[in-house]
Amino acid sequence: MKWYVLKAVSGKEGKVKEYIDLGIKNGHFGENVSQVLIPTEKVVYTTPTGKRTVKERNSMPGYVLVEARLVGEIAQDLRYTPNVLGFLGGMDHPESLRQSEVNRILGSIDEMETEGQEVLPEYQVGDSIKVIEGPFNNFTGVVKEINVEKKKLTVAVKVFGRETPLELGYMQVTKE
Repeated sequence: MKWYVLKAVSGKEGKVKEYIDLGIKNGHFGENVSQVLIPTEKVVYTTPTGKRTVKERNSMPGYVLVEARLVGEIAQDLRYTPNVLGFLGGMDHPESLRQSEVNRILGSIDEMETEGQEVLPEYQVGDSIKVIEGPFNNFTGVVKEINVEKKKLTVAVKVFGRETPLELGYMQVTKE
């Protein structure tokens, strides 16, 4: 089995996945198609009121990944699934993904599915940081304390020549 990329009508990737999953469930593809994935990524949006929301969006619009063995009519059946435009590489010679590409894509999907295991930025006490969001935007400071439970940093910035402690979230700062 190899991974192939199907080009789909943009916005219809979910429908393509449903059709192929139904074909797998019904045994239409036999043992020749094992799984279908839509590459997605989590994106953090900030509302005008300052509230952060995490949404999932398609990281490769117009593409669906299929793990399949293209024998017999399987390639034709996949190609003529509703809303599918064809294979990446064309119908004559569909190109499979290299293992490194598959690992990268599947790795990012697996990270998203693992709940509660958020990757924390690597800040240490004494690091120089720059504030990138909020009223102290573009101020620089030094990390004085890290609160892992709250996902906050206590940062000392100089305001009017005096050191002022600020409590900032990981997403509000960047390393300098």
